[in-house]
Amino acid sequence: PPPPPSPPPLTSCKSPPNLQSHPLLDCSLTSSAPTRMPLIYRPEHNITAYGLEKLHSFDSAKYAKIWKELEQKGYLKRDQCLKTRKVTKEMLKEAHSLKYLKSLKKSVNVAKICEFAPIAAIPRVLVKQKLLTPMLYHVGGTIVAAEAALVYGWAINLGGGMHHASSTRGGGWCVYSDIPMALNRLFKEGKISQAMIIDLDVHQGNGFERDQLDGKICKNREAVFIVDAFNEQTYPRDHLAKRAINISVPLPRGTTDEVYLPAVKEALEEAFGAFQPDLVMYNAGTDILDGDPLGGFHVSSGGVTKRDEMVFEACISRGIPIAMVTSGGYSKNSADVIASSIMNLFDKLQLREIAAGNVRMWQNSCAND
Repeated sequence: PPPPPSPPPLTSCKSPPNLQSHPLLDCSLTSSAPTRMPLIYRPEHNITAYGLEKLHSFDSAKYAKIWKELEQKGYLKRDQCLKTRKVTKEMLKEAHSLKYLKSLKKSVNVAKICEFAPIAAIPRVLVKQKLLTPMLYHVGGTIVAAEAALVYGWAINLGGGMHHASSTRGGGWCVYSDIPMALNRLFKEGKISQAMIIDLDVHQGNGFERDQLDGKICKNREAVFIVDAFNEQTYPRDHLAKRAINISVPLPRGTTDEVYLPAVKEALEEAFGAFQPDLVMYNAGTDILDGDPLGGFHVSSGGVTKRDEMVFEACISRGIPIAMVTSGGYSKNSADVIASSIMNLFDKLQLREIAAGNVRMWQNSCAND
């Protein structure tokens, strides 16, 4: 089939973000923007703590594996990605209660959030250095991904997607509420007027859903549309948060490709038929994979690739910018599956050409201003 058309750049953005002066961007775009790709990664994304991280079911150093695969296969070079800084304390205070942020100074509280008891015995200075600081880089990556998508047409943060964290609490390895932070900044700055969150992690995204109920993403709650497909028989079973979901796709344990993919396709068609967002935030968890110890689904690696392709194609064909975060995924092959899916997106949907064309138009608009 013919390749999908490039999205009309910037048409859904009231005024393009000035990425060149973005406080969280740690690389220059003045002359290299057309050659850079909006894929966000830096080594600090990886969480390591003297080997203790290997005791947890989540591979917190998988981001390096994803990047290595993309680099070795020739899809990207290190100087072609977007490097971001960690989110600032001031930005965190805008999105989280002071009581919650202060609670993170105690190792035992972080251990409860991450559901990993050994953290409680680690001095708080090391918890901050080895765990919380990498997560701050993840949040910075999500914020930049959202804004970069408005310029490039798409963006992928190798990390982020802490969808169980809200402004007042964390849980399920999620400490900071990165998706609401990213969207709230864009709403406040007038860069977008409507946004859609598509959460296809196997677990319900109760953190940002609670923020939506509280008006923390946008004061106008009707400006945010949420699609959530999840295993209804596992964590978190947050019935209050479910009230924020516009299109809910609860699926049973044991769901396979044959059930999952048609359900997602139907939800996407319904969502875009009912709502026209200026930006899509895509929470692309790989814990739907068959064999994931915390997922309960039996979706194949090919099913994950097809799922991501469907979501990106739905956005690109409509000219809607999309920012993807990688979220959960606890199987040993999660990193390989994410890398393979991203490579498929580059090949099938011409992500490189779309990004290059959009960013040239952005540069021209900046020059004209």
